[in-house]
Amino acid sequence: MEITLRPWHIDDADELATLANNSNIAKFMANVFPYPYTIENAKTFIALANNSSNPSIPLSIRFAIIMDDQLVGGIGLHLQSDILRKNAEIGYWIGEPYWGKGIAGKAIPQIIEYGFQNMDIVRIFARIFGTNIASQKVVEKCGFILEGKYEKTLYKNDEFLDELIYAIRK
Repeated sequence: MEITLRPWHIDDADELATLANNSNIAKFMANVFPYPYTIENAKTFIALANNSSNPSIPLSIRFAIIMDDQLVGGIGLHLQSDILRKNAEIGYWIGEPYWGKGIAGKAIPQIIEYGFQNMDIVRIFARIFGTNIASQKVVEKCGFILEGKYEKTLYKNDEFLDELIYAIRK
């Protein structure tokens, strides 16, 4: 099983829409990740992922996660601003048919390396839902440390959930 990260291609749109249109994925994502997830959402996202007004100053880097030439998910780093400008937030998701195969555990170190080598950052952090045990385990395996727990701060699907902040430093 080879896991690689690559830029999004417009011909990923159909598979992206199929994989991302899943309530089991959306429930652990910010509301900017739509559900239901349509082909139009996929095309808009791919255009956004590939648009950079100034490529020498990345604000967000978004990659497709590929396993053996098959799209299986997405991962990105989002540069913060102002007094947090030396930090980037990681975000990722894996299509449900590919859960439990160790894909995120192989993709996350790749984007960490990319971020520390190509972005002016010293810390990458993840904001994880307290109910997302699988994500907590994978970031811990990748070397992230739990920095904080905020009780009932996330509001998703009409309920308040805990937010866990994990981070790894350069």
